[in-house]
Amino acid sequence: MRGARVGGQLGGGPAFLLDELLQTVDLGTTVRELVREAFGAEAAAGSTLEAVPYASGSPATGALYRLRGTTTDGRPWSLFCKVLQHVRHWPTLAFLPPEIAADMAAWFPWRSELELWDPMIMTSFPPGLRPPRLHRLVELPDDRVAVWQEDIAISAEPFGLDHYRRAAYLLGRWNARCGTPEILATNDSPANQALRQYATAALPMRGLEPLTDDELWSHPWLRDHGELRRDLRRLAPRIPEFLDRLDTMPLCLPHGDASPQNLLIPRDEPDTIVVIDLSFRAPHALGFDLGQLLVGLVHAGEVPASRLPAIADTILPGYLRGLRAEGANPPIAAVAWTFAIATLLRSGFDSFLYGLLDDPSDGARHTFDERVRLCRFLADRAVGTLAEANILGRTPVFHR
Repeated sequence: MRGARVGGQLGGGPAFLLDELLQTVDLGTTVRELVREAFGAEAAAGSTLEAVPYASGSPATGALYRLRGTTTDGRPWSLFCKVLQHVRHWPTLAFLPPEIAADMAAWFPWRSELELWDPMIMTSFPPGLRPPRLHRLVELPDDRVAVWQEDIAISAEPFGLDHYRRAAYLLGRWNARCGTPEILATNDSPANQALRQYATAALPMRGLEPLTDDELWSHPWLRDHGELRRDLRRLAPRIPEFLDRLDTMPLCLPHGDASPQNLLIPRDEPDTIVVIDLSFRAPHALGFDLGQLLVGLVHAGEVPASRLPAIADTILPGYLRGLRAEGANPPIAAVAWTFAIATLLRSGFDSFLYGLLDDPSDGARHTFDERVRLCRFLADRAVGTLAEANILGRTPVFHR
């Protein structure tokens, strides 16, 4: 497998039994207590534990389950259980270079998702944004924890521009509230550590080395994209400069993976967004969270890359409006610069699904081409942002 990303990987962690997930020898009593605490009702005898399929991209996700049953008066209930794990349990770790794998196992904050229910973080959510209700944390052996939480019944309405606009606005408000000294003090990581770690440790192998491979870029699916390859190779030497400049920007403690998949709209609360799956939890520059909001559904193949311009032009103003609603007024150009450059670093250079190049199916070609279009958009946006900064006399930019 030649660098970059591959698609369609499913999690391969161990299977758990219900008594293991609850760490109990009296399963009936424990389930009844859990249902009573969660719903204020009595559980009827018998419940069903279902495994939930998931992509293996998150190193800290070990398993997902849904527990279903009925109450004694016949009402259905369900609970969601996520198993968090130390990154050493992540199956993909074995495929990384040994030095990168060891470094990742040493620093990756696998329990960071639990910060959703930290009392100080709980007070930072603006109206309309909340985490799932937490029902129970169960510590499991060997550095794992079962997180029993609300099972969100998600709205079937497609995530449209109005949803993007509202999500960006609420993220702006939340990021502004998480830029206070008190919130930043809850995390002792250096500024932009997670993005810097990714850009310096993983990106060279995943994104930069394939750009130097002439044989790879002679493939029929790639050989017409020489200009994109040249642009990326011109931008690549400036990555250290980009990272250093990000360190000078106004900071917040972001969600870290604010894709629409992690911003759930409950069927019965259409004006509410439920936040799940925190990641990249280190102070980052204001605007960082917009990157995953932009690319998340394109990565998933649920939104075509042709919609990226409209999404980007919707979420940046919405985010700025959210910042201003909380009294935060960073320079607009600084937030736009962070949005463009941080997204390029995290999702641009390694957009290409090189693992699909040997797949002859029409679906593989379409998926590959969509990722090329995504990369082209992110590169163009970064170059355009750098050009605008150059006009203002702040940042030199290469000439195409």
